[in-house]
Amino acid sequence: MRTRRISTATTLAVLFSSVVLVGGAANPAAADSSKVIPAASVGDVVADGVHHRVFISDPTTGKILATDYSGNVVGTIPSLPGVTGLELSADSGTLYAGVPDADAIAVIDTAALVESARYATGPNTKPTHPALAGGKLWFGYGAATEGNIGSLDLSGQEPVVTLDQDPDGTWYSAPTLASAPGAPGTLAAGIEGQSPAQIAVYDVASGTASRTAQLRTDGSNLRDLALTPDGSQVVVASGYPYKHQGYKTSDLTLGTSYPSNAYPNAVDIAPDGTVAAGIQGWYDPDVYVYKQGSTKPIRTYDFPNTGNSSASDELVPAGLAWAPDSSRLFAVSENSYGVRSLRVLTDAVKSPTTVTVKAPAKSPLNKKLTITGRASSTGAFPAGSKATVTRTDIDSPKGKALPAVALKPDGSFSFTDTPTSGGQVTYKVTYAGDATHSAGSGSAKVAVPRTVPTLTLNRNKALYSYGADVTFTAHLGTTYKNRTVELWVDPFGADKPKKLVKTGKVNSKGNLSTVVDMTRDTTVTAVFKGDGRYAGKTVKSTAYAKVKVSTSISKHYKTAKIGKTSYKYFHKKTNPVFTTSMTYYKNRAHKLTLQLNYQGKWYDAGSDYFMLGTGGKTIVTLQGTHDTGYRMRVRASYVNGSSGDTVNSTTHGAWQYFYFTK
Repeated sequence: MRTRRISTATTLAVLFSSVVLVGGAANPAAADSSKVIPAASVGDVVADGVHHRVFISDPTTGKILATDYSGNVVGTIPSLPGVTGLELSADSGTLYAGVPDADAIAVIDTAALVESARYATGPNTKPTHPALAGGKLWFGYGAATEGNIGSLDLSGQEPVVTLDQDPDGTWYSAPTLASAPGAPGTLAAGIEGQSPAQIAVYDVASGTASRTAQLRTDGSNLRDLALTPDGSQVVVASGYPYKHQGYKTSDLTLGTSYPSNAYPNAVDIAPDGTVAAGIQGWYDPDVYVYKQGSTKPIRTYDFPNTGNSSASDELVPAGLAWAPDSSRLFAVSENSYGVRSLRVLTDAVKSPTTVTVKAPAKSPLNKKLTITGRASSTGAFPAGSKATVTRTDIDSPKGKALPAVALKPDGSFSFTDTPTSGGQVTYKVTYAGDATHSAGSGSAKVAVPRTVPTLTLNRNKALYSYGADVTFTAHLGTTYKNRTVELWVDPFGADKPKKLVKTGKVNSKGNLSTVVDMTRDTTVTAVFKGDGRYAGKTVKSTAYAKVKVSTSISKHYKTAKIGKTSYKYFHKKTNPVFTTSMTYYKNRAHKLTLQLNYQGKWYDAGSDYFMLGTGGKTIVTLQGTHDTGYRMRVRASYVNGSSGDTVNSTTHGAWQYFYFTK
């Protein structure tokens, strides 16, 4: 176990609600997630495996946040001014917190999430970093020039505080402490921010601190340190050099160093020895995970950019904590807005697995094809490993399981399949993971051509009287399984949208019909959506509808025939009145045309457009001096486009004849 450093942040972050997937460099774990936390700063992070909680200290606001393993805040412990380092008891029942601005160690009940006790450490001691070792709770304390190590003995009826456990004056200010359950007599220490970094090791098995090794390293700006589970090495995160250096606790000579990048700022070691090394990396992976003693990372994590700068979110100093069972690695990040998030990284102790799948881009229906690929990861897969295969197609939209495929020693695989459905066929190969490899999957798509079916629709380009009931019939030819057709009707005009009027299976002759009241030009669409062997198809038929139009003449003094044609007779001083009735449509005009008969042939005598009244009628008076002895005629017309709209087809009314006399 170990304790951490206080964040330099001093302003409260603006909170945003977000969930962001966090990806590994090679293959992100599917469950990696992130939740914004209401923290103005971060001093330390520890994970409780019994209650499945994460505790985050916030020195700026003097509180400890408790979240669940998904990052949701489940409780807050307030009134802890300057709270910094955290230490969890072996049974996870108690959380100890250094509260420097109260000169005390706070005791938190992890089940109830309340402060259950507070132990004073003495005036101006400012304890910051507690750590359990040698049967006592140790803590770094002291302001500038007054740093030292103290202990709190809780074994008796009353707590006993012992200060000045390092009489040699090793520490300029309160040191950060680290301990490990597997080495109960060992305590490691170092001062945050010190350059060059200074570390020391103590034997505390006797109940007093005896310094066994001390080193002023070549590193600068110490940010975090952690002990390996057996206490054999202490790993430090310093701004420089750009690696996480390991030192043997026996004499602080160099041990294993873990390559990372600029600038190391966090480290935590899982109970199984897996090392999580974090950096302040704007453009590089933020977290590197190593097996103990290995210098090649098994996984890296690069945080996304949730802020407004070109750089990605960065890990906060000392912002890493392993779940005790190593199932998760928790990381606190900060974006350019100062918003902090708790990132939950799953499968961190496993090497990421990538699965590539290759298949022909195109293959005939009902013909065998071969799919190949490879599962890739660090280290060999266990003997006998298999991957599951799923085929998704039109007939199996949720996927159909195919026989599992065995992985060869190099992770490659190969299998054959015969597509029984056309369209896009997807083969997905999934490796479920094992003790050292995370799950991974990949897929490939194959285009399997389908037969184009016969689909026809009658009545195309036919012209009908206004209001005629017209039957449109779609005919579907041979298909595989699907015999359903949709019929859509779309009358011309923006005020009448396209509508699905019928959907159903065609009859034994392959037909499906609908009746349309032809009050407007209308497009009927037949849709067959296809099936496993026949492609979808759409056909359209546009039929046309006339308008109702008629014209009557009034003010005449008699009606008589000239030849076989009936004429209205007018005195030359009487103005004929033409009344036109037409199917109404908004802003519609009708055309009125006059013709004159000369020597047995009709000639145009003028025409004009008149707006149609809202009741569908317009009255026009023919004024002026009228010549006698001429036969004349008039008719009203709707002209598609020229009459103000295009919802009907051009329609001419019947000619009405008239004649002027003295």
